[in-house]
Amino acid sequence: MHYNTQNINIRVQSLSDWITGGYCKADVLRLDQVHPIVSGNKWFKLKYYLETALRTGRDTIASFGGAYSNHIVALAFAGKDLGFKTTGFIRGDALTPLSHTLLQARSYGMELVFTDRTTYRDKENIMQTRTHPNWYWVPEGGYGPEGARGAAEILQLTDVSNYTHIICAVGTGTMMAGLIKTAAVHQEVTGVSVMKGNPSLEQAVRLLLDSTDRQKKFHILPDHHFGGYGRHPEALLQFMRETWLHEQLPTDIVYTSKLLYAVKENIAKGYFPPGSSLLLIHSGGLQGNNSLPPYTLPF
Repeated sequence: MHYNTQNINIRVQSLSDWITGGYCKADVLRLDQVHPIVSGNKWFKLKYYLETALRTGRDTIASFGGAYSNHIVALAFAGKDLGFKTTGFIRGDALTPLSHTLLQARSYGMELVFTDRTTYRDKENIMQTRTHPNWYWVPEGGYGPEGARGAAEILQLTDVSNYTHIICAVGTGTMMAGLIKTAAVHQEVTGVSVMKGNPSLEQAVRLLLDSTDRQKKFHILPDHHFGGYGRHPEALLQFMRETWLHEQLPTDIVYTSKLLYAVKENIAKGYFPPGSSLLLIHSGGLQGNNSLPPYTLPF
């Protein structure tokens, strides 16, 4: 498989008045349908890292992530697919049993190295002390210029010129930076933070932009994290069920469910001017729902 972004047939799904209230138009770019494992934005964020690893003749790709990381499982599959060995440094102690995400990553051949949270914070030290000459390191979540460069290709999949707002969930800020790079000057890029109390997030996005892109319109909504990264209280799960009922749109517990919730709520509050045309980016990651008890969700 070649992890290019050309000739991808992607679906744009229109949302109903249940989301929009009839005040604006809203569509979803279904990146979750790009690939069943290298899902959503991961396909784009990993593209140039994988190309570099191949070009430089490395034999192992190493990276970082949590027990439910979409990045880890996508990288494990992509590495196996391209003939790399993979190593994942996992935040926290080994769970018993392992999360579905880590079991899946291990099934693709990834070596899992569990790292206590204090040590995990100093990733530079881990890379210096645990590296090997033929390793290629990918930052957590694909954060970095290469990740943003790949994410910039998302808006080239279809004609987005008529949208006034491009909206995405934000973890590391990599995809949001890529969207800003490609967005037209008349478009505002809005991010929905899935982390609680992350004041450095906007700066992380800005660091991936050049001086021209920093002048574009973008904003991060900080208050729709539902308690923090990976938190999914019953109110969010119920919203996911209702979203499926009304829109036949599968969402995940970390990113896209919070994105949809934020958009619905902010439309009702008048955040988006009447007549706005919104494009929401479905960033994939549906595998994270496998951590829920069976039959929690109807999809």
